[in-house]
Amino acid sequence: MGIYLDNSATTKVRDDVAEAVLRFLREEFANPSSKHAVGKKVRKDLEESRKKIANFLGAKSSEIIFTSGGTESNNLAIRGLARKHPSKKHIITSAIEHPSVLETCRDLEKDGYLVDYIKPDSEGIIDPKKIREKIRDNTLLVSVMHVNNEIGTIQPVEEIAKICREFKIFFHCDMVQSFNKIKINLSDLKVDLASFSGHKICAPKGIGALYVRSGTGICPIITGGGQESGIRSGTENVPGIIGLAKAIEKAPKKEAIEKAQKKLFNEILKIPRTKINGSIKKRIFNNVNVSFYGIEAEALLERLSNDGIYVSTGSACSSTKLSESHVLKAIGLDEMYIHGSIRISIGEELSEKDIKFVIDRIKHHVGDLRKISPFKINLEEENEDH
Repeated sequence: MGIYLDNSATTKVRDDVAEAVLRFLREEFANPSSKHAVGKKVRKDLEESRKKIANFLGAKSSEIIFTSGGTESNNLAIRGLARKHPSKKHIITSAIEHPSVLETCRDLEKDGYLVDYIKPDSEGIIDPKKIREKIRDNTLLVSVMHVNNEIGTIQPVEEIAKICREFKIFFHCDMVQSFNKIKINLSDLKVDLASFSGHKICAPKGIGALYVRSGTGICPIITGGGQESGIRSGTENVPGIIGLAKAIEKAPKKEAIEKAQKKLFNEILKIPRTKINGSIKKRIFNNVNVSFYGIEAEALLERLSNDGIYVSTGSACSSTKLSESHVLKAIGLDEMYIHGSIRISIGEELSEKDIKFVIDRIKHHVGDLRKISPFKINLEEENEDH
């Protein structure tokens, strides 16, 4: 397949996960709601997987609701809470959330909700004090992600959770990018709702989960047979659930991936007029988001793709829309840098030889693209990083 560096968009399903999934596609395929013996067996396996995932997250089995992925989990958390508490019409979120949070909030604005979008600092970090300042008497919810999907910055969710507890406000956290990379104990963290996705951690696409803390009432947004404690109707995706439970058995090899990340940062910064986007210190270990002044990222992406190197220009959930990154705009990045930004998200299979090849091709293509750029580029200015 070449050198795949788009693991924040999706990951390859591990062999052991695929094997577990296949068994529930071909052999143990009964509906878990059926009352016969094979249906009951599948139900037992499903609930064992739920318990395993709950234990992994420091939660109770009853607090885990299976969904189709991160987007549905985010929608269910925000819309479900809004339906349950219709008198509270104020939401606080950040300007750098995943589109599934931002678009849901914008949709609720049409129904009379007031939403405050907190901007991060230039390093892509949300200041909890800014959240505190925006709290009102009718504030329903704060929704801030754990790790940003574009620039990889780790947000101070512990502090935000404490503020929400102090004011008795619900706190939702999109944990899709931190899942199985950062150790999470939901009981200690005190979030009320948290979203997870399988295909970011070597499980299949189409499976996710929403953590709903006991006592946090939400209304369903999909109704029907009353599955998932009546919160999310529809026959459960048993193969996906089994795969998700299997995927958490192995965490990514942090040390090796972090070493590759540092190598990429160090070498790419040798290219003139290059900028690292987001904090280096407060960053997930597999993310490299960089900008090259004066080029178009799409042209660089195409050239790298022709070399068998696969990166992205930002969120896979919004990259079909030809618009500037809302995350890079929010951190105040110059447009000339925004247009030249790429995201490299590293996996375990990246070798030293691969790293060297990637760096070489990036340097080559950036140089070539600048030669044909219509802009006058001063290569003497110093690079910036955080």
